[in-house]
Amino acid sequence: MLNTHLLLAILTLWTGLLGGSVSHAFQASVPPSIVLPRTSSVQPAVEHHSTTTKLFGGFMDEVGTFFKRFTQKASASHILIKGGPEAANKLEELKVEIDNSPVKFAEAASRFSSCPSARKGGELGEFGPGQMVKEFDQVVFNDDVGVVHGPIKTQFGYHLIYVTDRTE
Repeated sequence: MLNTHLLLAILTLWTGLLGGSVSHAFQASVPPSIVLPRTSSVQPAVEHHSTTTKLFGGFMDEVGTFFKRFTQKASASHILIKGGPEAANKLEELKVEIDNSPVKFAEAASRFSSCPSARKGGELGEFGPGQMVKEFDQVVFNDDVGVVHGPIKTQFGYHLIYVTDRTE
């Protein structure tokens, strides 16, 4: 039952954040253990933001992050070389030769990558957060687009990653 009340409280907060007003009868139906801000349509939404943050301790930020997983996408290519430090060294050499050129990156991926994507110039297509290993995701969803990144070590080996596109 508390989960239902918590959901109602969240909906109440969203209504207040959007500038709407919440009926007093509805607020009275929520148990006293859940504190709701008293809102009116004339209060600016900015005032409600700090109340929301205090009440839910960043919960709304986590909800936003959760929904980003469904809306944020990226496209990238990579070069994978399996092995230890010698693989990282080879990728460092390739990175200098490639110099952020997508054409040179695709050629190097075709020649040196041990991933099946090598046949497509290392192209991985479009994907969302959480679909690749953590180290890969960190680069693809946080670092610059149109730049060669790496070498990045993952459980599969060492990678150079070229982020071709990202949508928020």
